[in-house]
Amino acid sequence: MERKKRTRNKENVLVTGVAGFIGSHLCEKLLNEGYTVIGIDSFTDFYPEYIKLSNIKKCLQNPKFRLLEMDILELGTLPDKVEFIFHTAAQAGVRTSWGKNFEIYTRNNVLATQHLLELSKKHTKLKKFIYSSSSSIYGDAKEFPTGEDAVPSPVSPYGVTKLAGEHLCQLYHKNFGVPVISLRYFTVFGPRQRPDMAFHKFIKSILLKETVQIFGDGKQSRDFTYVSDVVNANILAMKAHTTHTIFNIGGGNHCTINDVLALLKILLIKEFKIQYSKKSKGDVKETKADITRAQKELGFFPKVDLESGLRKEIEWIKKNYGIK
Repeated sequence: MERKKRTRNKENVLVTGVAGFIGSHLCEKLLNEGYTVIGIDSFTDFYPEYIKLSNIKKCLQNPKFRLLEMDILELGTLPDKVEFIFHTAAQAGVRTSWGKNFEIYTRNNVLATQHLLELSKKHTKLKKFIYSSSSSIYGDAKEFPTGEDAVPSPVSPYGVTKLAGEHLCQLYHKNFGVPVISLRYFTVFGPRQRPDMAFHKFIKSILLKETVQIFGDGKQSRDFTYVSDVVNANILAMKAHTTHTIFNIGGGNHCTINDVLALLKILLIKEFKIQYSKKSKGDVKETKADITRAQKELGFFPKVDLESGLRKEIEWIKKNYGIK
């Protein structure tokens, strides 16, 4: 008589910022792989709630997903069965992190991370705490491509708060054994990008025959990373056995903003006007990731090139705004 194979139930996962750009994509991937996911999101007013709800429409239809609509700082304990935490929640954006807004960034990026780590140190079932960091922690780096051992020197308040989150992760790892990994994302793009993000704004403006607004001269360059590659990096980090706790996650799509606009002109087959304005405080001139460590220890190799990723984002924006 043939024996039935025993299948182990997939672990329970907590995703913070689950209705956001990266969090929603990550949640879908985890659910598709059979994990039970608890998502937490406070639905801050940084951009409209209906956009965030549309991000998790598929997740909400899955019986293995449960949404906690609340502030991380209101969380008293971690859900009992949680074995993995993906901390993607954050107050994002370099340009808006100055002045009085810094209080919001401190609360949502620093205090929330510290609170989650406090809960994690008491949670004996926790196997991995994966923190979403940012290339903004490097500031104006001295070497390109930039490796994880480069001295961080953020030039924006946002970068300061993301670096503070990393430091907190390291402190809780060293003092309490919290199994942390920090992933430094380099300029993520793709469907569900926030309305304030560059590619979203460029594509929408071009489709609506509006002038494309550029901060600076457009010669600033970035290492653009497609969102599915970032999601894959998170899954790999969850499964990895590694002694390192910090990894660069870059897409290998290094080019200038002007290069991106030239490519959009070809993809959209449209002429458009560009208005250049003063460089924003906190914007760096260049980012380029050295992902050697992630390749060797996580098995991370980005798969989506800039053109393919832009095509997918264009189709999403057309559908999202009802543009033909």
